[in-house]
Formats: sequence, C-alpha cells, structure tokens
Amino acid sequence: MHFHSSLLSILFVVVSCPLTVRTRRFTPLIEEDWARRPHRAAECTFGKQIRELGSTWFADLGPPFGIMYCIKCECIPFCLQVQKKRRIVARVHCRNIKNECPELTCKEPVLLPGRCCKSCPGDFSTDIVQDLPAQLTSEEEERSLKHFGTLLTGRTSQALRRDEPSPTSMYNSAYNYLATGRFTFHRKNLYYSFYLSTTTPRPRSIQFVDGSGSILEEQTIDPIGGVYQNATGKLCGVWRRVPRDYRKLLREEHLHVSFIWEPSATLTGQLSRYRALSTEQYSSLLEPTMGVDRSLMSGAGATAIVSASSASAPSIHVSLVFNGVFLPNDVSEVPLIVQLEHLEKDYVVLREEIVVKKPSNELNFGEVRSALSGADLRLLTRGKLSISIMSRKDPQALRLAGIVGPRVNCEMYQTLLLSETPSAASGLAWAFLDRAGSLRYGVQLIGLEEESPLVTLVDESGKRHTELEDLTPFLIDGLANGSLERPGPRFLEPLFNGELSVVAASHVGSKLRGRLLQRPVADARDTTAPVLLRRLSQEPVQPGPVGLIWTAVDLDCSLHYELEIAGFPQTSPTNGHEPRTFRLYLETMPLLAQGAPVARRLLEEFTGYVLEGSVTGLTPVELYRIESGIGFLEVTDNQAEKILKARFKTRAPLSCLPHYADNDVASVVAYNLQPPRSDIETGACFHETRFYDEGTQWTSNTDPCSMCHCYRGLAQCDPVPCPTLTCAEGKQLKPAPGHCCPICSSPGINTNATGKNISSVTRGCTLAGQFHLPGASWHPYLPPVGFDTCAVCTCDPVTLEVKCPRVQCPPLDCDEKIAFRPSKKACCRQCPATTPSTANAGVGGDTTRLPRDQAAPSTKRTAQEILAAGGCKYPLGGPYENGMEWHPRIHSHGEMKCVKCRCKNGEVRCDRKRCPRALCNTIAHQMKRGEYVADGDDCCTVQCRRARRHHRNNHHPARHSVTPRELS
Repeated sequence: MHFHSSLLSILFVVVSCPLTVRTRRFTPLIEEDWARRPHRAAECTFGKQIRELGSTWFADLGPPFGIMYCIKCECIPFCLQVQKKRRIVARVHCRNIKNECPELTCKEPVLLPGRCCKSCPGDFSTDIVQDLPAQLTSEEEERSLKHFGTLLTGRTSQALRRDEPSPTSMYNSAYNYLATGRFTFHRKNLYYSFYLSTTTPRPRSIQFVDGSGSILEEQTIDPIGGVYQNATGKLCGVWRRVPRDYRKLLREEHLHVSFIWEPSATLTGQLSRYRALSTEQYSSLLEPTMGVDRSLMSGAGATAIVSASSASAPSIHVSLVFNGVFLPNDVSEVPLIVQLEHLEKDYVVLREEIVVKKPSNELNFGEVRSALSGADLRLLTRGKLSISIMSRKDPQALRLAGIVGPRVNCEMYQTLLLSETPSAASGLAWAFLDRAGSLRYGVQLIGLEEESPLVTLVDESGKRHTELEDLTPFLIDGLANGSLERPGPRFLEPLFNGELSVVAASHVGSKLRGRLLQRPVADARDTTAPVLLRRLSQEPVQPGPVGLIWTAVDLDCSLHYELEIAGFPQTSPTNGHEPRTFRLYLETMPLLAQGAPVARRLLEEFTGYVLEGSVTGLTPVELYRIESGIGFLEVTDNQAEKILKARFKTRAPLSCLPHYADNDVASVVAYNLQPPRSDIETGACFHETRFYDEGTQWTSNTDPCSMCHCYRGLAQCDPVPCPTLTCAEGKQLKPAPGHCCPICSSPGINTNATGKNISSVTRGCTLAGQFHLPGASWHPYLPPVGFDTCAVCTCDPVTLEVKCPRVQCPPLDCDEKIAFRPSKKACCRQCPATTPSTANAGVGGDTTRLPRDQAAPSTKRTAQEILAAGGCKYPLGGPYENGMEWHPRIHSHGEMKCVKCRCKNGEVRCDRKRCPRALCNTIAHQMKRGEYVADGDDCCTVQCRRARRHHRNNHHPARHSVTPRELS
C-alpha cells in the first residue's frame, strides 16, 4: 500500500520544464548531491525499473493491483534552480486518463483486456491511450548521430540566453583558452574526446546545455586523469544513456558543451556535424603564434581535420574550422593562406589559398586537397609537420598554427585471440596511439608458453596478407608490451580500417588470431590493461571461448566494466531459437586460501557479446579487496554453468577504501578475524592491509619515505637514503609533499615567495613507476637488494632524461690483491688498516677499558680462536668476542647509534633502542613548550616525534595509543 499511496500522491503534481523557449520560475532549491554524484543521469526510476526521459508507460503497482491501464505515467524534465543556473533532471508524472474516455452510443459497452476505456462490441479502435510514435532503431540512430565535433574558443563561447544575466559573463578569464572536441554516439552513450592547447588547464567540470542555457548533464573532471589520458594528452569521458529528447537536440545541432574552471572562467561550443570526420586520420589544434597582433587575435583558434591516402597517387585532405584571422575591414571575399611545413627545417610542403566569402566572428570553414609525395606523407605520420592558416594581407599579425598529430578521438584498438585449431590456448591484444604518434601495444598469451610462438602484426586488407611487424623479440612469459615509434601510412591505414590483425603461431601448429577493432575510451578503458577471462575447463575446444574485461573505480566509488567475449555458439544450448543469455558475477574473498568465505553478487544479465555497465553501492571492504587483487569476475550462461573466470585488480580512490589504523589489524573486519598471510602458491605478499605480487615494488602507505618490495612471499621495506646535494644550502628546496629528499633549485621548478617550498610541478621523470621532480637526485631501488647507494640517478631539468652513473672510487694506496670491501653494500674497496695492537703499542690495547657499547673486535686472539670460543662473524670490523656489544655501521648511513648489536654464542642480534611511554610524554611536553631536549635523548626524540606524527595522520582519535613496541 505504501507504493500505491506514493503513486497517488504524485498524481496531483504537474511540473514541466520546456527545453526551448518556454520558461517557468521555481523557488531556488538547495543543491542535492551534484558535486558528489557527477554522473547522475536524467532518467526516472519507477519501482525497480529505470525509464528514459520522454518515455510513457502504464503504472504497474504489482500484486494485488497489477497494471493500472487508466494510470498513464511519463518521465518528464524538471528544472532545479541552483545558484541561478537551471539543471534539468527527470521526474515521474502520472495522471488518471479515465475521464478522457469518449462517450459511447451503445447500451452495453464492454471493457477489453489491456484497455482503460470501454468500447462498443465490435469496435476495437476506441481507446485514447497512445504511446509515443515508433522511434528509430539503434543502428539507424547511431548512423544519424555520427561525425559531430566542436571548437571551443573565446569567440565561440557566447553567453547563452538565460532568465537572468550573470555578472560573470561580462569578463571571462578563460577567453584565451582553447580546445577542440569529437563526439561518438554508441549504444545510447555519447563519448567525448578533447584536445586542449598547451596553455589550457584541465577544466573542473564539463556541462552539456541546451539553447536556453539549461544544464542537461554535468560531470566532474578528474584533475589527474587515467593511464590513457596521461599517455595521449586527451580529455576523455562519456555521457551514458542520453535521453531521447536530448538525442534529438544533438541531431538538430542544438546541443552545446561547456568547460568550467570557475564561475568566471568558462568556454562553450556548439556540437556541429562535420562530414570530414568520417575520414579523419590526424588532427591539429591551431592557436595564435608568437608575434601576432594580440588585440586582433584574442580568443581565436582553429582545428584541422586531416586525412591522407598512400595509394598509387598519395594525397592529403585538410578541413579547417577557424576564427580570428580577419582584419576589421574584411567583409567579404577574404583570401587566406593554408600552409603545411616541416617543423625542424625551413621547408614548405603545401601552400594553398582559400577564399572566405563572408567572414564570421564565431566559426568559418575551409578545405584544401592536394597531391603529396611519399616522403612528405611519411613526415606527416611521424609528427614532423605543422599546419597554419594566415591572412594573405598581413600574415605576421594574423596567423594560427599547430602540429599535426594523432586524431582527437579517444579510442582503443583491442581484440580477443581465438584459436584456429582445437586448443586450450587463448589470448588478447590491445593498442593505442600516444601523443607522440607511437603505437603502444600489449599482448597476452596463455597456453602457448612451451611452444615458443611467433607473434606478428599482419595487414589483412588485401588478398595477400602482409606481415608488418614482428613482436616476438618482446614476448616474455606470454606477455609483450612495448611501442612502435611513429608507424607510417602502410601501418595506420589498416589499423584505422579495422584490418590489422595479431597472429600468434607456433611450430607445432597452434595458431591464435584476432583483428584489432576500435573501441571508445572512457572510465574502464582509461586504465593500464584489460584482464583475460579464460574458461575453467582446459579441454581443447573448437573454437575456444575467451573474454576480456576492463575495470575501473571512479571518484564516486562506482565500479565500471567493459566486457567483450567471443568463441560461443550463436544460440542457446537448450533452445536453438533463443539467443544465449549470460550473467556477469563479482566475487571477493578475504584471502586466497583454501576454504576462504566468498562474497558473490550478480552485476548484470545480458545477451550478445559486448557489455558496458557499472555498479554502485560496493562497500569499502569490497573495494579494498578488489584493489588488493583478491577479486574475481565470472561469466556464466543461462544454465548457470561457469564458463569464463579471471582474477582482477583495480585501483580505488582512497576516499572509497576503509580507514584502518596501522596497528588496528585490518583482518578484524576485512579478513573475518583470520590473520593476514601471504599467498604461498603465487608468492604474493601481504603488507599494510593489501596484497602485492611477487617482484613488485611500492611506497609504504604509512611511511612515504620507505620503499618496499615483495620477495619470495615476504614484504621487505627500506628507508629512502638521500644523496648528498652538490648545490649550496641556500639553493636547496625543501621536499615537496610526496617526496622525501630536498633538491637543487632549477629554472623548471616554481617556488613560493620564500623560495624554499616546491609548488605544483607537473613535469618530471618517471623511473620504475616512481615520479621524480626536475633536478631531483636519488639512489635507485633494486629489489631484492634494496637501495643501491653506489649509484645516483638524476632527472635532467631540461631534457627530463634519467641518468644513473656509478660512484667513482678513489685510487688505492695499497696492492689491489690485499684491498677488501668493508661490507656487502660498500661501493669501493679499501686498504687494510693498521691493527690496534701494533698502532697502540705502549699505550695499551686492552679492550676491557672500553665501554661495552663501544667494544672493538678482539686483537689478542686470532679470528679462528675467537669463533671457536663462541665469537661472532660480522661484515664490518669483526669478528667479535662472545658477549661484546657495539653500534653497527652502515656504509651509506654511518654509525647507527640507536641500534645496539650483541654477540652471544656465535649469533649476532641487533635491537633498536626502545623508548618508554613516559619518556615520550616528557619529550612531547618539552617540545610543545619549546624547551631544549637533551642530546642524550636523541634516539627517543626522533622516534617519539615520528610516532606522534604517524598517530595523528593515520589513526582515528581515541582508538589507539602509542606503545613502546611500536616505537621500536
């Protein structure tokens, strides 16, 4: 009855929000959760069903009422007035249509099933209930919504019509920002891709608006971006489940897109249909060049859509969308020059003149077609050419130019490698073009490890298949990852046309093949690599079913997935006339151990072989397990048979994970009171509430200045040693957040007013997954040995190249045969020192006079005698007598005064000095009052300060107290 009453309560509320001319004022509402839910769709939820904006249906109230054919419901737009901006959301509106039934002339009307109005016998046409007219099929609609693009400049960003003028529209601080975009409509989703100019930062949010300025969709932009976006320099995303009415706006070119940096910094552009996008192979974003007239070219920009052909007569086609290259007196028939030239040499490849009949302040169009030599075409594919458009009257004052690079579309090429022979082998491959035009690729093969397969890229566009590239030298343990530097037209044309295949063949006859096909990139595909789903049964099957899936967790803690499967029969195994139905499940478990409890949930049921979706409501523990690599994805069919399964691992934002204290063992909640342990079979290590694969390295979460690695199932961590800087102390910058060591100031680094602290620096070097600032120096981390203090790596502040020269050892004053290394980590050999017995003759060499913690190795007996009497070997300064104590020395750190070693019965045991809680409290009070702390408490001063900082940053208040054991 609750559902019924809620329905009746909305029958009397009629709200409308026209998308074009009509407006209606509403009382300003408090903004709901738009900032927290950036991907909220304009759609209605009725019961458990999601309805598209603009759709109609009869109310189904469930038992005992059933379908109410006299209650007609619609999903209508609704305006939220938030901060003087109108946001369009969806609301359910239901009305009783019984009073709309026509009058009947017969005496005994009848009510037919599924009707609201009675009708006369024999009259089947009487019913005023009509649903929406038939819509286009999905294939027809996708064809009608292709090839849309936009150019966002200050000149195109005219203020859209609103109810009240915004005072910020008088001055737009983003007027000289510049961007161009491409849009792909696929499966009711609108994928967007943008290139930003070098001076344009990533926006805070993106909005899709109608002609009246009402916000139809708003999404928050991740300021960092994913793996693909960082590699390509693009901005990628998707507007999922675009409502029918909004698709109509797109089709009629009445849809706009806005970039928002702040209220006074916005850019807006119209989504227009550009026919040249159907053949686009390369793109360019043109901006004003150095030396132009800034007063005339303020807010100007252009985009170029470039296609080329390497047939018997190579040619190029350039389509331009531009503004800002006109003089004030240019009214009609204005000549412009389009030029294609070499970036590094004074060499003009192409120079053509076009005429603009009637210049516009917002957008103008032009195109150039010309023959091109094969050598110039290769320069184009290698990113060596720039394109410019300029005024013929004053080319120096009015000129736009940009480098021709990969096309704007955010696209990934992927394939499943199916066996052409009965085999249990399977694989996948993926590739994309980065910002430099290089093809980055990844190949994974399973089941061919012992057959030494050959992996090649093959052009299958003609009758004779042509091998283009051999990837076999880069295949290690079934994995091949690398890049092809700037492939030419012979390679790119079959890639763009979907005719480039990956073939893995072995000498025993096994062969896997798959054709790389384009897929739009957003959410899940903006990650490192897909996961291969394999069938559970390893018996040879022809063809063998296989799948791949991309996964990602966004800032809203939603899990996105994009699945593709292949190798299945076309129909259901039980009914040959019905399509096969699949289910995708998510499994998480506390440990990869025998008998561990499994949490299992159904993500989606689907037909077909491609699935894109997302799931919300995952608990922090589930997301934590997924990030720890103890999550599984499983595909079953409608007979509940497990077909494909894979273990996967996806990073999640810290805000989505549970906040455990360091000593508050995570197993209490996430591990069902089972103590965490390593996975013995796979060699994975458990460290700080998560698993790490064998051989991987990472930065400790609790101590960012400790590097860890997984070796033989055990996690080992080492503190980061800082190299000695060569610059003066006045030119040294304090460590930036996330960095441990100071660096020398350089021109590529910004500093604040004091010149000491590093501000936001986006440029730098990456080595082994670790980011380093320009000018930084560090010791390389080489698991399982640890830090190599005998080498110092530097990040060149200009070229951003990493160089790691070895330490230069001084010449020896003794014979090399008697030189030795004082420790395993010592960089240089040393000459043997004079023994204390001979050096101190007459002074007294009795070590009993030394304090016990400063004991020196015995010189009264030989090493064999000392060891025979229970003494201990030690790399530096040994052997030591039984019972002696000393402070160890480390070549890269010197004497460790807070660590004391003791020899007992042939074994050396070293312990760190432990500080009692009372002493820590005393030191804390002294530091708080600014009093002097005695040098004798140096060890405890450092440890207590570190423990208090760690407790404040990582532990929940009133839940944990520092113990002496933790301080050790």
